[in-house]
Amino acid sequence: MPSFDIVSEFDKQEARNAVDQANKEVSTRFDFKGTNSSYELSDNKLLMTSGSEFQLQQMLDIVQTKLTKRGIDIVCLDIAEAKASGKIVRQEITLRQGIESMLAKKIVKLIKDKKLKVQAAIQADQVRVTGKQRDDLQDVIQMLKQEKLEMPLQYINFRD
Repeated sequence: MPSFDIVSEFDKQEARNAVDQANKEVSTRFDFKGTNSSYELSDNKLLMTSGSEFQLQQMLDIVQTKLTKRGIDIVCLDIAEAKASGKIVRQEITLRQGIESMLAKKIVKLIKDKKLKVQAAIQADQVRVTGKQRDDLQDVIQMLKQEKLEMPLQYINFRD
């Protein structure tokens, strides 16, 4: 039976490359001279540090541009509030990956409401869709692309 998986993930190496490029740009820009502004990426957390909230906002624009150029959808960014401590202002950004249970349930409900001859099953942080005809699966992909969901989706493991 034909099937495919719906996931939400990004290339971690491309994210690291984008952060490295952003660090390089911040270190060479004139308006950031002497501010000790930097980015630190560990796991799926990006920590931005700078001297003021205005500079953090500029840094956020820089990293979003770099991530977009590297093919990472910035919808997956979860941006926390900036926190000041002394002369340093920090802001944490989480790069979300995987489909959360509420979104997975919403996807399954959308598929069932479409009344196509497919079955959708939640498997950990992905949704598997199976059906008898390949065209039905392609209809599901088109329908989900038109929906405005809060996470970017990828469609992998398409099997006949």
